[in-house]
Amino acid sequence: MPRSAYRESVDRERTQQIRILCRELPQACTDFLRHILLTTGTLTRLAYAIDLRTFFQFLHTERVAFAQKEPVLYTDEDLARLTTHDMVAYTEYLTQYVRLEDQQSETPPLTVNHELSIKRKLCSIRSFYDYLFQEQRIPSNIPQLVPLPKIHEKPIIRLSPEEVARMLHEAETGDSLTAHQQHYQKLTVNRDLAILMLFLGTGIRVSELVGINIGDIDFDENAFLVTRKGGNQAVLYFPDSVKEALAAYLTEREHIEALPGHEDAFFLSMQRRRITQRAVQNLVKKYARIAAPLKSKVSPHKLRSTYATNLYQETGDIYLVADQLGHSSVDTTRKHYADMTDARRRMAVKHVHLPGRESADTDNENGRPDE
Repeated sequence: MPRSAYRESVDRERTQQIRILCRELPQACTDFLRHILLTTGTLTRLAYAIDLRTFFQFLHTERVAFAQKEPVLYTDEDLARLTTHDMVAYTEYLTQYVRLEDQQSETPPLTVNHELSIKRKLCSIRSFYDYLFQEQRIPSNIPQLVPLPKIHEKPIIRLSPEEVARMLHEAETGDSLTAHQQHYQKLTVNRDLAILMLFLGTGIRVSELVGINIGDIDFDENAFLVTRKGGNQAVLYFPDSVKEALAAYLTEREHIEALPGHEDAFFLSMQRRRITQRAVQNLVKKYARIAAPLKSKVSPHKLRSTYATNLYQETGDIYLVADQLGHSSVDTTRKHYADMTDARRRMAVKHVHLPGRESADTDNENGRPDE
């Protein structure tokens, strides 16, 4: 399956999910999603649709003024009845709630959101109401009157060189895995090492990794093609250590007969399908629990941060780091690695030498006037 066909398949699936969600939403939501069709990707629009469904399900079940109609029947006049009290209540509701698809369960799990997730979901509603207001479909823009939650920055979790070494050692040997895990580790050792090395050696996203095809890798140039967020393609380069890991897995991969539709996928699951993002996330967590037990929830993104940290420490070039990570703005990169910039500034202190008090006092005793 060529890369374009793979991406088209993913986009078709997301588009279908969006259409299914829109059947539960007001017509205005469908109009909004069509309005942003040419400026957003399918993943972004799917996230908007999910956030809008959560919002209108809240209005219908938690706010009396909206309880008389199903959300799909809401008109622009209904949407214009939103108040700041509704938005404040929704902000509190987002801290924990039961998702619609879980409500039929005997013990439904709670969905818990923290500051960043709450802000993102509120921004989705803001964007929707911005569209309605700009199109003059409503007389006022209520969501803009309610402040977004303040985000308290958390330190970026990165793996130390020792933790990276332990993770790779564990992926190669499986020494500390359970007997059950060791059985599968022996079957996937080359694949797992190649995946971890590619994350740590190039800083790609998990979505980019699972989309790699066999034909995207050029071993002569130590390069490979990735499709970035938004669909843009870029050529990235990898060091010889990553090349060795990829080549070892490719030798094994060439003898695996993939299922129809997955023939060109580079990384395969044990079911001989293109490996999923969830499977890669679980793979990383499995080895990270052993390599860095005190660092909870180590994800592929944390390996991406580890790569970026190492690259910035070696080069001091924030623009190079931004380009390698595929950030559209260097400000995003600078925000994440500002603490490292501060650390480099502190290093300047060690390279500036001034005479101490003792030498100054000696100068005065020798008859040199104070300046």
